[in-house]
Amino acid sequence: MTHLRQVSSRIISLLLVSSLIGACKVGPNYHRPDIQTPAAYRDLNENPQAQAQAASYADLPWWEVFQDAQLHELIRTALKQNYDLQTATERINAARAQLAVTRSSLFPQVSGNGNFSGGKENNFQTKFNFLTLTGDAAFQLDLFGKLRRATEAARAQLLATEDARQTVILTLVSDVASDYFQLLQLDLQLGITKETVDTQIYSVKLTNFRMEHGVATKLDVLQAQQVLDSANATIPDLERQIAQEENAISILLGNYPQDVPRGLPLVQQPLPPEVPAGMPSSLLERRPDIREAEHTLVAANAEIGVAKAQFFPQISLTGSGGAPSDEAVLLAQ
Repeated sequence: MTHLRQVSSRIISLLLVSSLIGACKVGPNYHRPDIQTPAAYRDLNENPQAQAQAASYADLPWWEVFQDAQLHELIRTALKQNYDLQTATERINAARAQLAVTRSSLFPQVSGNGNFSGGKENNFQTKFNFLTLTGDAAFQLDLFGKLRRATEAARAQLLATEDARQTVILTLVSDVASDYFQLLQLDLQLGITKETVDTQIYSVKLTNFRMEHGVATKLDVLQAQQVLDSANATIPDLERQIAQEENAISILLGNYPQDVPRGLPLVQQPLPPEVPAGMPSSLLERRPDIREAEHTLVAANAEIGVAKAQFFPQISLTGSGGAPSDEAVLLAQ
């Protein structure tokens, strides 16, 4: 019993010493810089309603900002089929797997091997079977925090890839909406141009009629015809621009170039809410690209600790063991 207590006390002492040594991590710890920001904002301090509007504006989802049902459908299709977004999602999976691989170095690495052989000798009528099992274990003592710093860097990279995906989503929704409204604007211009052509055709006929009755001159007819030709020349260019916008939207949706369905005309689109004046700059912390940059900085800061730990000894505990087993049978003649 006394020997058992001594062994237990030694194990506990060893664990305590290991925990104290393991708490040491070389390299700097990341601290967000302290920035002195005003407690109240000048433009919002006297208007509580505007302050509440500023606080909730950043929480509006895109389907409340845009009121066009057809635009909603295009954005949903883009979020489902866009190749850049799919690539960003796969990068998250790769970063998550890399974090698991890096973190596994903190635990013992165990490997096993088995070998079986058997045969029969005709001369002596002997049958034999041999089975050999071996196992190896290795554990690296993280005395200076190299593995923990590497895990910290891998975790920060995972968070950075997740924020990068949010950046792709934000950019994708913005690009689809911008191209869609540009397409509606071109449709409106094309419609106005076609109405101008119809009106100008009537104007040319009227000018010819006036010239025949001596009220107008040949110059008036030529000027009216010039305006008609200019309007007709504008139509192909507008149709070309419309096709380019449709192709751009199709690429964002992950489709081949094709026609894009429209919803409400541009003149019937409800205006989005206006950005109130005096919004706090702390809202910039919600931007995924800024969060991605900060997580990348955290990862680089942790990599400094990994590099510094390389200057110190790396200690690993290894062990191996195995057990052979054999069986031989001598057959009587």
